[in-house]
Amino acid sequence: MTPTAPHLADDRRHVLQRRIRWIVTATIGYNLIEAVIAITAGTVASSAALIGFGLDSTIEVVSAAAVTWQFTRRDPERWEAGTLRVIAVAFFALAAYVIVSSALALVRQVDVEHSTLGIVITALSVVIMPFLSLAERRAGRELGSATAVADSTQTLICTYLSAAVLVGLVVNSLFGWWWADAIAGLVIAAFAIREGIEAWRGDACATSVGMLLEEEHDGHDHDRHH
Repeated sequence: MTPTAPHLADDRRHVLQRRIRWIVTATIGYNLIEAVIAITAGTVASSAALIGFGLDSTIEVVSAAAVTWQFTRRDPERWEAGTLRVIAVAFFALAAYVIVSSALALVRQVDVEHSTLGIVITALSVVIMPFLSLAERRAGRELGSATAVADSTQTLICTYLSAAVLVGLVVNSLFGWWWADAIAGLVIAAFAIREGIEAWRGDACATSVGMLLEEEHDGHDHDRHH
């Protein structure tokens, strides 16, 4: 069962759908730029964390592109379940990569060079991504779209990953603690797996995202009855 918002007027629904398209388009554009810069900086600095951060940006593009595609359909709700599955796979891919790269970093104990460019791009992501996530989440919750909410959650998780990589780069530069971002990455991977499972089950309203939307929708119905 996919959460919907039948109380919305058609004009408002179209406004929200258009807003989500613009948000995810902006997310795609930013992540493509971020990916190129991070992978380049990571290669120069021999930083597995930065390279992983850049590859993670490409995964975020996949998720955002899936939502963009859904909201270009005549009946977006019809494609809700399938799009949620794509987002779930993106979550799992993100978690898998972070786990492998973090584990390899811990085992190999690779020294990472200072990267000013890497610090700048991850710091920008920590500032920019939460705004994109919040805007998409608000529009998605009002529209009753589990895919938009799930995609906003992935954007937020990528913000946490940005913060972890940023802390790792700074701490490594200041104190030589090469293992800091790898440990943080493993914690973030656990959250990504949890969100991936919830997104995968979202078509049955069994996820925390789905339940949140259902509770919000029920609240609107309750208010109308009173």
